[in-house]
Amino acid sequence: EEFLNYFHYDYKQPDAGEPFGVTMRMTQTPWNEHTLLLQIGLQAAEIPKEERPPQNLVFLIDVSGSMDAPDKLPLVKRAFQLLVEELAPTDTVSIVTYASRDEVVLRGVRASEKTRILEAIDQLAAGGATAGAAGITTAYDIAQELLIAGGNNRVLLATDGDLNVGISDEGSLVRLIKEKKQAGIFLSVLGFGDGNYKDNKLEALADHGDGNYSYIDTIFEARRALVTEIGATFFAVAKDVKLQVDFNPAALKGYRLIGYENRLMEAEDFADDTKDGGELGSGHRLTVLYELVPADSAFDIGEVISKYQQAAPLDSPALSDELLTLSIRAKAPMGDESALYTYPVKAQAPGEMTDNLRFAAAVAEVGMLLRDSEWKGSATYDSALELLRADSSLTGDPYKEEFLYLVNLLSRGN
Repeated sequence: EEFLNYFHYDYKQPDAGEPFGVTMRMTQTPWNEHTLLLQIGLQAAEIPKEERPPQNLVFLIDVSGSMDAPDKLPLVKRAFQLLVEELAPTDTVSIVTYASRDEVVLRGVRASEKTRILEAIDQLAAGGATAGAAGITTAYDIAQELLIAGGNNRVLLATDGDLNVGISDEGSLVRLIKEKKQAGIFLSVLGFGDGNYKDNKLEALADHGDGNYSYIDTIFEARRALVTEIGATFFAVAKDVKLQVDFNPAALKGYRLIGYENRLMEAEDFADDTKDGGELGSGHRLTVLYELVPADSAFDIGEVISKYQQAAPLDSPALSDELLTLSIRAKAPMGDESALYTYPVKAQAPGEMTDNLRFAAAVAEVGMLLRDSEWKGSATYDSALELLRADSSLTGDPYKEEFLYLVNLLSRGN
């Protein structure tokens, strides 16, 4: 799902009063003639730059010895310098570093003092062990001290993932992050470098802190995460967003969600507001793909458990012509109770490939091939290339163009 959601898709904007717009398209699955491919796209409302709330940001920067590499601390410094250029003069910046011990470099400096902040970042140097827990505690203390009611209060952790000294009880760290989230302080995580990188740990920390997780290996990725997509990264328009899709077994006898293996939750947790969901930031897009098995198909994926079996007979006029219902629960950024949005879809013949769906299908094909998925069917790198070359949205998008280049390399190597 990270691969799929890395790219830009052109989805419907929100209707008045809704935090997101919903786009759903279905077509024949390119890699399996016996199934259908469903794309669900969410497009969050965008908060204009002049209407964004004030920010209280704490940069928590790993300066341990493992960060002494060109793609680590030097890149971290350039990334945060880019971010500082985007801040409003009234935003506040604090800097906490950690290695063998934590150090407060800046505390609550207005972004209008740009030169002072940039110089402090430029002077950071790597060395020592990695006492990550102490640094995180200090960063949260400062964020709490400078808390802006209704603002974006956020700790930004930049590390290569080696949080291996000072955390005797990782559960205590998670409890701290969750507790501060309830107080309105969120955690975003920026990962750098490789070797001892702990991708799963960093992603989990960001999830617990209702924040975003980005891996940055070039200055272009830094610009993407902290400049071009700063709204989606920092300014939530909805939190604890959960999606549930209910398929009508009269029309579909099986389905599979493509990706999101570590994002699944029990069906009963959907309506439980104490269970965390994901966050949608300003202008953020979310893409989900399902592979569907029509009722008359010879292909088999598995059993469908559905409201359509339980709520009413299948010949009920209200249900018989429905293919599925998408239900979404979401809370307002500062809310505690979720609102429910439902989007039933009528049974229909598969449509033509749109550029959105064509590109997403190509990404899914490549992802399945890289993982040697049991569901890859007839997918090949060449078939993914065919999809990409027919996509009119690709030209001019540097990220999609780079993906095309990479798939070309994969095709030549096989």
